[in-house]
Amino acid sequence: MEPASPARLYATVVGAVLTIAGIVGFFYSASFGSPGEVDDVLGILSVNAWHNVVHILTGAIGLLVAGYAARQYALWLGIVYLVVAGWGFLLGSGESILGFVPVNTADDFLHLTLGVLGVLAAIATPRATRRDATATA
Repeated sequence: MEPASPARLYATVVGAVLTIAGIVGFFYSASFGSPGEVDDVLGILSVNAWHNVVHILTGAIGLLVAGYAARQYALWLGIVYLVVAGWGFLLGSGESILGFVPVNTADDFLHLTLGVLGVLAAIATPRATRRDATATA
């Protein structure tokens, strides 16, 4: 198991928050359309069932790998969310990524924040060396 680190904290907290947000999102919209029925969680973040599934999957992966691959998760999720944020900003508010994942400006800023925090958590977490890995086994 990885020792406590910024990446492990990120994977655990962001993983839990994304999983919960995805589940809560289904109470707002469970439409699998393109983008189908879109509703705003707390009147702010646009969601549909596809958006909720993405949050549940990415959150569950974070919780699953927090103990052994947190740095990789933080880095790759951070990069993905930075790309998604940029894509959302380019599309504009009220549009949808790939035609079925709705985004608005609040989503874009949230994705940007999660992306930056993920990359920073990965950078702040030292790489485990082979010796470190065998010493903890």
